[in-house]
Amino acid sequence: MKKFAVFGNPIAQSLSPTIHQMFAKSCAEDISYEKIEAPLDGFEATIDNFFAASQTVGCNVTVPFKERACAMAKHKDDAVVMARAANTLMRNDEGELCAFNTDGIGLVADLTNNGLDLQGTKVLLLGAGGAARGVVHPLLNAGIESLHILNRTIEKAQAIAEDANNPKVTAVNHKQLLADYDVVINSTSASLSGTLPTVPDAVLANCHLAYDMVYSKDNGATVFMAHAEQLGAAKQLDGLGMLVEQAAAAFYIWTGKQPSTASVIEYLRNR
Repeated sequence: MKKFAVFGNPIAQSLSPTIHQMFAKSCAEDISYEKIEAPLDGFEATIDNFFAASQTVGCNVTVPFKERACAMAKHKDDAVVMARAANTLMRNDEGELCAFNTDGIGLVADLTNNGLDLQGTKVLLLGAGGAARGVVHPLLNAGIESLHILNRTIEKAQAIAEDANNPKVTAVNHKQLLADYDVVINSTSASLSGTLPTVPDAVLANCHLAYDMVYSKDNGATVFMAHAEQLGAAKQLDGLGMLVEQAAAAFYIWTGKQPSTASVIEYLRNR
């Protein structure tokens, strides 16, 4: 039996075990997948102990340990280097820890699944934390025309633009915002506390899609989604599909099998 887990603190709310067990069943994989609350002062030791077991294949990592997971790894994919954070770990044949960040892959997959062709689109990204960093390269790889980053502290947005090293990525202030973004993505955690990111109403009113990376536990609209709908945004989506798709990317890294995601998303929506 292949052994997996997700590490976080807190971790009780995680849907990862449900998602990966459904993936495993559909792909005929025999796995165990548990939730492990690592102590804040003992994350690295907990990871080392987990990988010491011969059956262990890999794990997921969530807040507040993604940056520390990145620091532990000897090998890092481009998304990890850009995000400075990892959500997926595994050991290679030499026993070296390898880190991946599948969040951006998950976002692009979810957008595509919902009928959005990203080729040539103008995207506004709200926030400049690790969640924002993790989606920059996958969005660029999907063929977007431009990526503007709006953050309360513009220096953080500028740092992402500089690290992206691509003329399509620009840090903007309120005066530089366009009137007609195709997609506005909220990468902040504002909705989790019932607040809104700072963005002019007109920007949300005119966008085709308002996307919130977080999702509501009761499967209702997030604060950001409800606000965008009220203003007149054509479509609103939460991050549940992104959650499942980033998990699918991790499952593929570990097993080489690409699980079907539609039934898992539907199950979680109706749970």
